[in-house]
Amino acid sequence: MQTRSENRSRAVQLDSFGGSDVLNVREVPIPEAGPGQLRVRVSAAGLNPMDWVITADADTAGRFGLRLPVGFGTDYAGLVDQVGAGVSGFALGDRVFGGALSRAVADYVVIDASSATAADEAHHTPEGVDDRTAATLTIAGRTASAALAVVDPGPGDTVLIGGAGGGVGVFAVQLARLAGARVIGTGSAASADYLRDLGAEPVAYGDGLEERVRDLAPDGITAAIDLFGTETVHAARALGVADARITTIATQIDGITPANGANAAPGALEELADLVAGGRLRVPIAANFPIEQIRAAVELQAGRRVKGKVVVDL
Repeated sequence: MQTRSENRSRAVQLDSFGGSDVLNVREVPIPEAGPGQLRVRVSAAGLNPMDWVITADADTAGRFGLRLPVGFGTDYAGLVDQVGAGVSGFALGDRVFGGALSRAVADYVVIDASSATAADEAHHTPEGVDDRTAATLTIAGRTASAALAVVDPGPGDTVLIGGAGGGVGVFAVQLARLAGARVIGTGSAASADYLRDLGAEPVAYGDGLEERVRDLAPDGITAAIDLFGTETVHAARALGVADARITTIATQIDGITPANGANAAPGALEELADLVAGGRLRVPIAANFPIEQIRAAVELQAGRRVKGKVVVDL
């Protein structure tokens, strides 16, 4: 276990862009909250595919305004431990969660208290929501909310969700079910029971998806969300779903409106957190790792076979 001096703290940093092998735990100065800012003592940081995608190479990182050396991770949860001048609505000791673009896997993050973007935001954590769960909400929850807004499921709908067992899928499946829709979710054979537990009817991905979905839903499907690539889009189109009721998050296809978590409706995160607090939405935590095992955590998450979310404890 790393030891820290009184004015130093831990943060995962990259000195070069690349894979998990370039992630290192560094001892860094404890940051200070300036005017309009909060400092949060982080207790948990949730991992997402975008974390390692945006730090994989300089060109991608540059599109997000990132320059070396850079931190890692976006989703966090913890306690407010310093409040800058002019901040209202937050106090020392408040439990908070939110986003800190490519700097969340650290003992401390500094947040703009007035911001409302996933790159730099803080929200009050409701009673009944633990920090590990709160630390999974920002990116995946925003993205799922945005995807559902595109296809607008409701009673009478049958929604096909591709990649239903992944980090965004766990939210998308449950939100669609809460909206009253029937959900068919693609996954591996090994994930079938897990998908059923979330509320989806499982169907194997791969060649023949269209036929398997037709067997499950002979009256047809009415909407589709592709959380992985393009397979679900092609199957949905072949099954007669209109492009206006199909969305993607990982690719762009002519005629299809992509979902972007940055465009989630105001209040979407608070609504998700309230659903968790009320026991109406749950977030499976597939694994949690100490910060010293950040490379192992990222390798597990990047393998895209994990069921649920991966969290780093601090």
